[in-house]
Amino acid sequence: MNKGNPAALLPILVFLVLYLGLGIVLEYVLHIEMGFYNIPIVVIFLIALAVACVQNRKMSLDDKIIAMGEGVGTKTIIYMILIFMAAGIFVGVVGRGSAESCAYWLLSIVPAEYALGVMFVVACFVSISMGTSVGTITLLTPIGFAVSQATGFSLPLCVGTIMGGAMFGDNLSFISDTTIAACIGQDCQMSDKFKENFKIALPAALVTLVIVMVLSFSSGISGTIDEPYSLIQIIPYLLVFIGGIAGINVFIVLSIGIVSGAIIMLATGATAPIDLLGNMGNGAAGMFETTMVAILVSCIGALVRAYGGFDALMYALRMLFKGRKAGQLGMGLLVGCMDIATANNTVAIVIANPIATEMAHHYGISKRKTASILDTFSCVFQGILPYGAQMLVAISAVVTLGGTVSAFQILPCLIYPFALCISCLLFIFIIPDKKEQERAALEAEERVKDESITQPIETISE
Repeated sequence: MNKGNPAALLPILVFLVLYLGLGIVLEYVLHIEMGFYNIPIVVIFLIALAVACVQNRKMSLDDKIIAMGEGVGTKTIIYMILIFMAAGIFVGVVGRGSAESCAYWLLSIVPAEYALGVMFVVACFVSISMGTSVGTITLLTPIGFAVSQATGFSLPLCVGTIMGGAMFGDNLSFISDTTIAACIGQDCQMSDKFKENFKIALPAALVTLVIVMVLSFSSGISGTIDEPYSLIQIIPYLLVFIGGIAGINVFIVLSIGIVSGAIIMLATGATAPIDLLGNMGNGAAGMFETTMVAILVSCIGALVRAYGGFDALMYALRMLFKGRKAGQLGMGLLVGCMDIATANNTVAIVIANPIATEMAHHYGISKRKTASILDTFSCVFQGILPYGAQMLVAISAVVTLGGTVSAFQILPCLIYPFALCISCLLFIFIIPDKKEQERAALEAEERVKDESITQPIETISE
């Protein structure tokens, strides 16, 4: 068994120590408001990347750059970056007024005490339709901010509720990059993985909705909100929502939203043509940091893998976890560790896929179960990371709108990720899946047959 090279994990350790250490010092020792938000995360990742580049002198700098280029040039990373840009431009086009109109229209027909529950359900539908948690958070956080301002609900609770709903769809959507990465990596049908995930995610979502409603009713907020709004400005959001539900490609959906938003803003005189172009640029610029993070973590992950860091993780996991159930937990913790290290659940799944495949063979876990575990646990960890793209985008949106909120104010309000974690553990250790062993056994037989068929061909060719 390849023991790998534990020293290759040093860049990950450097990042965690610098980012978390500085954040704790600024936020809780120096009492600087928005301490974590003030840390230049791109700089911290660059330092970690520099450490990775200095390591392994047997590998030339050119080879290291080639490895980094291959890590960044994957389909999922490019897809993610384009989604970031498109979502940012859409928000820049429709602006704050459109989000406020949507929020005030919603609140005009829904009693204030139900507003949080409605936001969670809307976030679930939007995210499962669009297949992107970051896009959903970008679209709905301004609405959550407006709901908080209008009703008096806690801003962290509003943001945390939206983030929870966004992670629901990220985990389940057929067009989600995490779903695509997990299913392709494990050679699993998306419909099979969806069935496996749905029975875990739905109970967590229902529990979250109940808790959100209890918190709403215990807050003492009642009545309705009567604020002016423009129904025509809601159209871009509705088009994006309906297009997502219809299963239209996320880029086409966002393009429809951008075009319709631009036409409406210009036709109603809400925005001048020159200002509209500027707003598009500002919206895209708002995603630059998140995009750079995705690029840098891909580079770091590629080098860590090339140096044998992930082989070391595989060896440690197989030594620590014995048996099928423990193996499933180990698989979940594997992708969780990758997510902590990369702050990107899609990247974490891509990196963990080959290791998870070996673990699935070793522990006798089916492809659909493996894909489900990778996607679900990655969403659990990504949903609560204080430096993850989802958290950064949510905080950035609030700050852009003139509000203030920190990651550690939002963390206690992230009800859904914690409920999803509990649901995962229940389905691994307590609620049996009677067909799982049969599926794994059949897949093992098919794998043996494939190997027996290909072996003679290989021998002849030699």
